[in-house]
Amino acid sequence: MKRIYKVILTIFVFILLLGLCVNKDGSDNSYTIDSAEVVKNPDAVEINKTYPIPRTTTQNGIDYLQSQLPVGKFGGEFISSTIGEGPKTFNPFTSTDATSSAMSDIMYDGLFTSNPMTGEVIPKLAKSIEIKNNTKYIIHLRKGLKWSDGKPITADDVMFTWKDIIFAGLGNTSVRDSMLIDGKLPTIQKLDNYTVKFTISKPFAPFLRMLSAPIAPKHYFSADKNWAENFDRFLATNTNPKEIVTSGAFRLKEYVPAQRVVFERNPNYYVINTENKSLPYFDKLVYLIVGDINNQILKFEANELDEISLKGGDVARYKAKENSSNYVIYNLGADNGTMFLAINLNDRFNIEKGIKKYFVPKKKQKWFNDVNFRRAIDYAIDRKSMVQNIANGMATPLYTAESPNGIYYNKNLKGHERDLNKSKDFLRKSGFYWKQNRLYDKYGNLVEIDLYTNAGNTEREALGVMIKQDLADIGIKVNFKPVEFNSLINKITNSFDWDMVILGLTGTPVEPHNGINVWKSIGPLHIFNQRTSKNVGTILPWEKKIDELFDKGALKLSFNERKKYYDEYQKIVYEQTPIVYLYSPIRIYAIRRKIKNLYPSTLSGLTYNIEELYIDDSKGAK
Repeated sequence: MKRIYKVILTIFVFILLLGLCVNKDGSDNSYTIDSAEVVKNPDAVEINKTYPIPRTTTQNGIDYLQSQLPVGKFGGEFISSTIGEGPKTFNPFTSTDATSSAMSDIMYDGLFTSNPMTGEVIPKLAKSIEIKNNTKYIIHLRKGLKWSDGKPITADDVMFTWKDIIFAGLGNTSVRDSMLIDGKLPTIQKLDNYTVKFTISKPFAPFLRMLSAPIAPKHYFSADKNWAENFDRFLATNTNPKEIVTSGAFRLKEYVPAQRVVFERNPNYYVINTENKSLPYFDKLVYLIVGDINNQILKFEANELDEISLKGGDVARYKAKENSSNYVIYNLGADNGTMFLAINLNDRFNIEKGIKKYFVPKKKQKWFNDVNFRRAIDYAIDRKSMVQNIANGMATPLYTAESPNGIYYNKNLKGHERDLNKSKDFLRKSGFYWKQNRLYDKYGNLVEIDLYTNAGNTEREALGVMIKQDLADIGIKVNFKPVEFNSLINKITNSFDWDMVILGLTGTPVEPHNGINVWKSIGPLHIFNQRTSKNVGTILPWEKKIDELFDKGALKLSFNERKKYYDEYQKIVYEQTPIVYLYSPIRIYAIRRKIKNLYPSTLSGLTYNIEELYIDDSKGAK
């Protein structure tokens, strides 16, 4: 399924240039998009165009989506895996970790989604949309659709989701924050039971893409008269699966902590095949919670998993056995995400019993908030050795916030070789000195830091060992501390008591705006200087500049206008180095030959169309 070690929500993945019009109807610059069309995007990545997207077919008053792929066999289960201890929640609106987000994505659909091959916007729960002057969006829902409990999906659910949950700021506010235009949120109006209208104050390039957020079942939440106060408790991992109401291809059947998550097919799902039979084909979708990558490999080799994401060191061995095996290997190219080392710049504190308690000790604050110290670390890192020895050559060295295969990548930022002399020069500029090969600050404090990553991810653990040695070469003592993933996320998003951390974020080849939850100064994943509503503190001048660049970039509808703003934000990150980028891995998957209807995509991965996949293990099947 999806790579689970990512950190953040990845619902919104590509750019929409709203200045382009389809089916213009006159002087008011209006146009309509229905489910047989896409929003044309000249900046979409040109890849394999063979995947035929589902089309609308109306039967007995129900606006189904009809798969255009070969008809498959019903039955069986698809078994994937996740590393760590499993999801923290099944609520898509409160999730802040990738495992939880992946699980909730399975259960809930949005109004729109993206063509997996091109990144163009296509309707999902929406049947069509009328866009007027790039500020008014009239969305027509599919009629006759039902939640998994048989209740109708209507405009009331859309209104409830956007007005009462997202715009009200409940749960994870990433979506809400990304929709602010000059500090103002869009308005939403119900026109009838199957039509809603969004209005924004001015053209805003990413807006339509953001309507991919999942839609919540109003009747499920509002059955509790205090639902808003209890919102964070909804869809908790201890919720009875029989009570959960979903709209996606699968619904939750069973969750056994630290063992497995089991989904079963949603009998009311609105995607059908060309024989008008309801999808998905699989009876069950299973995630085994495997603990670490080594266990994941053992389970795949024991035929307990149907797919696995291969790391560099395993690729050659698997490739050598491929022709005589029951799996196929797919190389999906460079990952759009980033692997990095983040530095904690947080200088804030809480008052506990009248005493200031800093999240980061004062002496370390001085180090981490010194750009010379951060750049010294950047130049001490040996990225080429990481690529060669950890990724086995299956990665690209990375120096910037955008992946090199993205269309907004700033090509003027060339990166640099490892240079210990230059690293030490940066340290000397800020008064650091060495005694018996150990680094001290100008106040005489020994420089010693704690480095974290998620335990069980052997790739990141190997990176931690290498970074520890790289920084030892400039006299910094590193205490490397792999911890359980949920504990790590708690440190980053709640307690803020960490020095440096190795993590990965997923990215997109075409839309930097998706990263505002990381780069906006009040973003919920502004990892390197995390703030809360209660403790905002001072915003650094360069953080404020990045805020402005993202705000301005989103208001420009042409690629060239937007790119200059995103080039500048990358330059600031490159120079300030709050995050030291390491490399972008190459995505390589092994999947059982019996799994059919696969259409691998550089943009979307291998099993994005899980409802259309099926098993054919008959002799000679290919």
